[in-house]
Amino acid sequence: MAFLKVVPLEEALEVIESFPLERRVEKVPLEETLGRVLAEDVVSPIDVPPFDRATVDGYAVRAEDTFMASESEPVKLKVIGEINAGDTPTVELKPGESVYISTGAPLPKNADAVIQFEDVDREGDEVIIYKPAYPGLGVMKRGTDIPSGKLLLRAGTRLGFKETALLSAIGFSEVKVFRKPRVAVISTGNEVVLPGTELRYGQIYDINGRAIADAVRELGGEAVFLGIAKDDKDSLKELILKGVECCDIIILSGGASGGIRDLTSSIIGELGKVYIHGIAIQPGKPTIIGLIDGKPIFGLPGYPTSCLTNFTLLVAPLLRKLLGRESEVRKVKKRLAHKVFSVKGRMQFLPVKVEGENAVPILKGSGAVTSFIDADGFIEVHENVEILDGGEEVEVTFFG
Repeated sequence: MAFLKVVPLEEALEVIESFPLERRVEKVPLEETLGRVLAEDVVSPIDVPPFDRATVDGYAVRAEDTFMASESEPVKLKVIGEINAGDTPTVELKPGESVYISTGAPLPKNADAVIQFEDVDREGDEVIIYKPAYPGLGVMKRGTDIPSGKLLLRAGTRLGFKETALLSAIGFSEVKVFRKPRVAVISTGNEVVLPGTELRYGQIYDINGRAIADAVRELGGEAVFLGIAKDDKDSLKELILKGVECCDIIILSGGASGGIRDLTSSIIGELGKVYIHGIAIQPGKPTIIGLIDGKPIFGLPGYPTSCLTNFTLLVAPLLRKLLGRESEVRKVKKRLAHKVFSVKGRMQFLPVKVEGENAVPILKGSGAVTSFIDADGFIEVHENVEILDGGEEVEVTFFG
């Protein structure tokens, strides 16, 4: 097992791409599909509307009965009934007849137009019409909105409220979507305690567990926070095994460098295989990538900015692939606010804050909590670049 034998980022991504994980499909109730990604094309099984219906309140007529109507010589038609939305019409219009009809109600047989009530007068059981109607006036014909058999949504579509409304309109109560990957999240370190615990001198609150778990959820995955493992083999091994048992992917933060108490790599090697231990990037060099029982396990750095940057670079693409959301990486072109210096020989991912058209570098260091709290994303500085000048165009990759 190579220990901190750094490899290029491209090699690490190729290793992750080779992992034997495939998208899985599940059928879920429509009310649970918001934000999910369709796993199959959706074709309408019905016509919408499923019948000819009125688009106004008024009188359903045979248009030909009104062709001679004028202000000076109006046409009178007998009103033989009333049809409301939800009714099943039983009447059949004969020449010289009409029915009162509500918006959304189905047209009676032989009717082909609806004249809105504001344009006519009513006297007893007769309606007085002052201008001709044409076939289709005030009517939405069956299937003119959505015809049966029409392709409406393609596999890979992320479902927002408009898409779920469309699915509801064609009668779908369940939908096939890509299954959410379950991700075990484990924080490590004797110094790390959960929020709500009273801090002793030398302790810090866990930030990575919360950040990683919510980043997984924001992408659409299901996060399972397993707690904080102490810097001993039994504690760490127990939580890793629990993660392998219950989840598809395991993420640890901390315990990935070369210190005497950093056990992550040796435990992964014992339970499975370590493929990567060290990536030629800054921040985030001490990163572990391995497999246990066919399940990817990532050991991310303990510093928050390094941890979240490497999550964005390494884990997020895998989650997007499993969720069918590969195209949802948000990047923008900005101008660097001021000159920055880089470390030659290692690709650097510099956190930045977007202010208008500028990308403002955040130079507090990856150990500062506010380095990634203040950052909107990061820019890539290639390994052969030592200086980026202010005003230079850069591409910002957003977190989340």
